Amino acid sequence: MVAVPELSPEASRLLLSAALSLAAVLLFLTFLPPAPRRGQPPAKKMAQTPLGCGRTESLGAGKAIAVLTSGGDAQGMNAAVRAVVRVGIYTGAKVYFVHEGYQGLVDGGDNIKEATWESVSMMLQLGGTVIGSARCQDFRTREGRLKAARNLVKRGITNLCVIGGDGSLTGADTFRAEWSSLLAELVKVGGITAEEAKKSSHLNIVGMVGSIDNDFCGTDMTIGTDSALHRIVEIVDAITTTAQSHQRTFVLEVMGRHCGYLALITALACGADWVFIPESPPEDDWEDHLCRRLTETRLGGSRLNIIIVAEGAINKQGKAITSDDIKSLVVKRLGYDTRVTILGHVQRGGTPSAFDRILGSRMGVEAVMALLEGTPDTPACVVSLSGNQAVRLPLMECVQVTKDVTTAMNEGRFEDALKLRGRSFQNNWNVYKLLAHIRPPSTKSGYTLAVLNVGAPAAGMNAAVRSTVRIGLIHGHRMLAVHDGFEGLAYGKVEEISWERVGGWTGLGGSKLGTKRTLPKKYFEEISANISTFGIHGLIIIGGFEAFTGSLELMEGRAKYEELCIPLCIIPATVSNNVPGSDFSIGADTALNTITTTCDRIKQSAAGTKRRVFIIETMGGFCGYLATMAGLAGGADAAYIYEEHFNIRDLQVNVEHLTEKMKTTVKRGLVLRNERCNENYTTDFIYNLYSEEGKGIFDCRKNVLGHMQQGGTPTPFDRNFGTKMGAKAVAWITGKIKECSRHGRIFANTADSACLLGMRKRSLVFQPITELKEQTDFEHRIPKEQWWLKLRPILKILAKYNIELDTSEKAHLEHITRKRVSLESNI
Repeated sequence: MVAVPELSPEASRLLLSAALSLAAVLLFLTFLPPAPRRGQPPAKKMAQTPLGCGRTESLGAGKAIAVLTSGGDAQGMNAAVRAVVRVGIYTGAKVYFVHEGYQGLVDGGDNIKEATWESVSMMLQLGGTVIGSARCQDFRTREGRLKAARNLVKRGITNLCVIGGDGSLTGADTFRAEWSSLLAELVKVGGITAEEAKKSSHLNIVGMVGSIDNDFCGTDMTIGTDSALHRIVEIVDAITTTAQSHQRTFVLEVMGRHCGYLALITALACGADWVFIPESPPEDDWEDHLCRRLTETRLGGSRLNIIIVAEGAINKQGKAITSDDIKSLVVKRLGYDTRVTILGHVQRGGTPSAFDRILGSRMGVEAVMALLEGTPDTPACVVSLSGNQAVRLPLMECVQVTKDVTTAMNEGRFEDALKLRGRSFQNNWNVYKLLAHIRPPSTKSGYTLAVLNVGAPAAGMNAAVRSTVRIGLIHGHRMLAVHDGFEGLAYGKVEEISWERVGGWTGLGGSKLGTKRTLPKKYFEEISANISTFGIHGLIIIGGFEAFTGSLELMEGRAKYEELCIPLCIIPATVSNNVPGSDFSIGADTALNTITTTCDRIKQSAAGTKRRVFIIETMGGFCGYLATMAGLAGGADAAYIYEEHFNIRDLQVNVEHLTEKMKTTVKRGLVLRNERCNENYTTDFIYNLYSEEGKGIFDCRKNVLGHMQQGGTPTPFDRNFGTKMGAKAVAWITGKIKECSRHGRIFANTADSACLLGMRKRSLVFQPITELKEQTDFEHRIPKEQWWLKLRPILKILAKYNIELDTSEKAHLEHITRKRVSLESNI
């Protein structure tokens, strides 16, 4: 042992003094807000203001809003109702439930009740509509509308939010148009006083479209459609296993009397052999074509056939094509064991998907803003989704275009009907026709494309690979599959892949090709040699941030290795959704639904035990997309992310917020934490802090979800997104190869010969990856600007934090008529 000399009394006093000084400094630093970390974006703090001080927090003062659901129910309606109630209360307005739709508006009494913050708790994850919906004949009459007007005026309600289909929204517009005459008549008969009529002189109407059919023109998706697709695809996946076992053909009938959207997306999502939709009836010889198609599939080694039928499917003469008609045809001509499954109302039921919850919440917030900003001159509008943007459209313009589709189909103008459905519907239909009705040509293009997965696995990767391979073969290309990413390309793990080989891949999670995070820089020589050996003319790279950085390295290597001068296309695929140049990545929707489902179960547990707070850690690296969006979809109290700096005081505010929440009827809490939001405020730290500060008030539990977020069956969105991205990437790279071809040799050395295909706001765009470098924080592997950060105030407001809502980028009223004018000029 080493002897330690004994200190003199003076030295001991100096040492103690130094220790106390150091402790004081450390104590000060503990409570001092930390400086921004190197490379961190500026802190985005939400001003904590007393209720009523902010502009939006007093926007609704003295006003009243009523919300009702009408027509057929749709998953996600409850999320919209919840958002209307909470944001309405946040703005200072009174908010009323109207139970049983328009019937409740006519009957009045207890059907119209004031809503409270707690009254919409735990409804986010419920399907259907908690406030009820009913078909109402009374509201179709003027007498019924007189009663409804009186019921609103007596409660001082001049703002009406209607969630329903085109019929429900048309009824609301009629009500608004008649409002002045209804009030005049009520004053005349003594139903209301002149003073009451003056206070309620005009009625503001805002609609949100709740319909599983997605049959309303003007919006990319209606509330409930994504959830219905989840139900349908779950059933198709289940049926596929039994169909394979017995070598059967299944005919599945889905809803869609006047719109084939559900049938079309289901066909894309499950790789169906055929789909029948009302907007585009089959050719007159469709029976021969269908039987030939089914036979080819069986000869290619498939043990099953799947045919999807919309309930409103017709032939070109307008005669219905039923599931039983198709079954009889297949049995009679081919002798296949064929079964019919009619899905029916199961499509309307069940828990809403994460997408529908977020959509309903966003639309609800926008609807309240539109109502409170409305004037007597503002036309009734409908809040819609275009790309990932909320837009306001004139209600009756959308209704008219929706009716024009039905008119076009009734008159046999099916091309017009497809155009009126919108660009997104047409793109889906064109991709389906390519994959299902066109076979690889006998003459070849002479080009070879290679496809590989890079980075961590993401659900939907296989759908993108399948689409890439099959569309490539349709273009006449030779298609190669590269196993294990860039490393596999270096080691020669390359093989030709056929049409049949990728059959059934659409619904498979993970990566069938295998994927690794290895970057290509150290393998330039081997990769160049194999590109030459296998005669590769273009690379389609499906993956996450490593696919982006790896492609940048390949571009750098072009200066030394001529073989790398070939076109490259990146398709973003990662659960983290952190690839620059795209608002969405393949796999993120599946991971988000996995987290949301887990949060639902955890909240259910917390609701049973009472006074319990759960801390959930999500994936994403430094990107807070999953934590934020899962917080919106799961009704979280807080979501800690790297992009929005937080300190010990913010944690204290959150604990105090939960302490106050435990005094209400809602005695549970849910807190999400992105895995790398802060190196010091770890999941364990936050759990320990909450446990200590909540002693005697609430107890805590923690869950780290881990790699379960990367697994599972891809959602309909990820399957469809991957399929469309693969098709578009092949079309682009084919054109680029031809553009770079000189005398039978490919030489691509320009910036636009290596692009990333991403969704930006309302469209899919190709962007040179060198241009995206400036938009990227490479240290933290995230884009410098991320669209979803603007949704974080909504999360906090819905969790009852007193913050200011930024309305500087509010949706402005747009017009859909210009689309019709351009269509008419084309016709």
